[in-house]
Amino acid sequence: MRESRRGPVKSAVPSNVVSLVRRCSRTACGRPAVATLTYVYADSTAVLGPLATYAEPHCYDLCAEHSERLTAPRGWDVVRLTD
Repeated sequence: MRESRRGPVKSAVPSNVVSLVRRCSRTACGRPAVATLTYVYADSTAVLGPLATYAEPHCYDLCAEHSERLTAPRGWDVVRLTD
């Protein structure tokens, strides 16, 4: 809990659980993320690489299954980076 001028401030959603494992961004998938997907709109390219060091709001973390099955929109290229 942190303090404000009016007293303690409580979180809107209390939680005792903090996960150190990043999860897959796909809906209803709770598997651990192993890769990060970034779209480069200017080049019509989807770049899939190793899991990024930090979670970024414009990137998507994917589990092994979803990263293997990744397809890009028609006319786009997929670039798969390896370690």
